[in-house]
Amino acid sequence: MAEPKLEFTNLSRLNAEAVGEPGQRTFRILADSDSSSAVLWLEKEHLYELALGIQQLIANLPENAGADAYISNDREAPGLTRLEFKIGKLALGHDGNNGMFLIDAYDFDDANEEAATIRIWMDREQLEGFSDEALRVCASGRPICPLCDRPIDPSGHACPRVNGHAKIGIE
Repeated sequence: MAEPKLEFTNLSRLNAEAVGEPGQRTFRILADSDSSSAVLWLEKEHLYELALGIQQLIANLPENAGADAYISNDREAPGLTRLEFKIGKLALGHDGNNGMFLIDAYDFDDANEEAATIRIWMDREQLEGFSDEALRVCASGRPICPLCDRPIDPSGHACPRVNGHAKIGIE
């Protein structure tokens, strides 16, 4: 794996967030490290799959994996780094040498490059918190129709399972 262009090694914040009204939301990951920050835009499905991948990764590691996690700050991005881009590719991993977890994010415009645009290092607690938050953010959208499993808009939903003869609304 090629070395990333930038790294956040001293993470102070990692959040998942949705912006906009249900049905019209866009999703992002907010990461802050020392005096640097990143806003990483992605699709809801990618955020959901990342959260599930995190849970699977953690479930397959011993309970104490990441307990003594440490990464050297000499790899930290230069101060006042501000990134904002749409994610084209994501990679999730665990470094057994230092006990830390990592997320590599590739800029959509540079997705064919070998090196990640940013590598975010975190300990187990930060990763678990992020995964839980990402799942809550993904689940907080429009309610799902019990008949066809499609989202119900605030104006209602013409469900194909009832051949359009009944309009299902939010109760």
